[in-house]
Amino acid sequence: MYVLRSVIHKNTQASKTINLTGLSEAYNQVCLLNSHIDTNTTSDYTYSALLAVGSTQEIIINDPKNGIEQLQNFLNEHKDWTFGYLSYDMKEETENILSKNPDFIKFPLIHFFVPELVIEIYNNNHVLHFDENILSSDKANAIYHLAFSPANLAPITPPAPKIQNRISKQEYCEAFNHLKNHIARGDIYEVNFCQEFFAENAMIDPVHTFEKLDSISNAPFAAFCKFDGNFILSSSPERFIKREGSKLYSQPIKGTIKRSANKKEDEILKNILRNDLKEQTENVMIVDLVRNDLSKVAKKGSVCVDELFGVHTFQQVHHLISTVSCEIKQKENFSDILKATFPMGSMTGAPKVSALNLIEKYETVKRGPYSGAIGYIKPDGDFDFSVIIRAIFYNSKEHYLSFSTGSAITSAAEADKEYDECLLKAKAMFNVLK
Repeated sequence: MYVLRSVIHKNTQASKTINLTGLSEAYNQVCLLNSHIDTNTTSDYTYSALLAVGSTQEIIINDPKNGIEQLQNFLNEHKDWTFGYLSYDMKEETENILSKNPDFIKFPLIHFFVPELVIEIYNNNHVLHFDENILSSDKANAIYHLAFSPANLAPITPPAPKIQNRISKQEYCEAFNHLKNHIARGDIYEVNFCQEFFAENAMIDPVHTFEKLDSISNAPFAAFCKFDGNFILSSSPERFIKREGSKLYSQPIKGTIKRSANKKEDEILKNILRNDLKEQTENVMIVDLVRNDLSKVAKKGSVCVDELFGVHTFQQVHHLISTVSCEIKQKENFSDILKATFPMGSMTGAPKVSALNLIEKYETVKRGPYSGAIGYIKPDGDFDFSVIIRAIFYNSKEHYLSFSTGSAITSAAEADKEYDECLLKAKAMFNVLK
């Protein structure tokens, strides 16, 4: 178990600037989860930021057949802070749907690690967690000071990667029309169809790229994660699932509209989104799916919708977000909850299994970590995971860079508008990679 050290700092600047460059040079595993939330004014998030450095134990899984069970065994053995991600392609275990599409990003399906040091950041108060049997107080303090010291090196500025579309707009529209036909036949009600943007022979500075993405997105589930030579740079606005004691929370996003620099126009856009029947229909379909998923691990009669069609504002867009919660059955563990809920409905569709099969048929590559989940598990079993969207993936060994976007297709959807929504969601990634 970790030994708790409490260190209080009053340096405001220190709580805002983390030396990811220095940490990434020194450690193979680094994970920063940044909520951009003032913990003095809200209780929705448990920290302003959470930083995990180094690894005492790790688990890397490439076989989807029993990966979640292996992960649960790892968690049972190491009841500690644990950070990591699950790829979307773990659907083979949770829903028995095999993917035969090519995998270009080549990330492991699951990668979790127990950090040497965890730093909880509450505005100016920092709490350090570490095991004294593994890490001395002096070493913990040295890592801490490295984390909040100025970066020694200027960011590298290599040539901008040449980003390509995996599919053309025409190919997108052809797949869109096929999916609309499936909806018309009653095979599905809704499906989230995604497309990849990629660059080969790409050279980027992952830290600098993340810092630019983070600064223009200000997302509540921002994540910089280095797993050996693989980087996830996420500006996700969406919570997948959170456990807090005996309660589970999920906050699916369905419904998007652009923002305006003009305040009056921006309010008009928010009202358009709030009252858009198509967007509401998309949202409520996924809310029903999430309610059904949670019911598999919930105490009878405890599943409820805490918020329906909430309009939440982000730097680039407004979103419709709903909140669904439940009381968990006492015996349910992390793997039980994953098997009931993963992959998340907002990135699949309804009915989920039918949508997953059609996604597999019409998308052209494996999604990999995109639309998977990333987050942390605490020693007491509480956890919080976001949906990996609005994210850049970089395999530094293969020099392969990738990001994907998608949108929900329903009977009311129009191909041009859905394609434009994909480009709107990709805008921040294109901007930082110029």
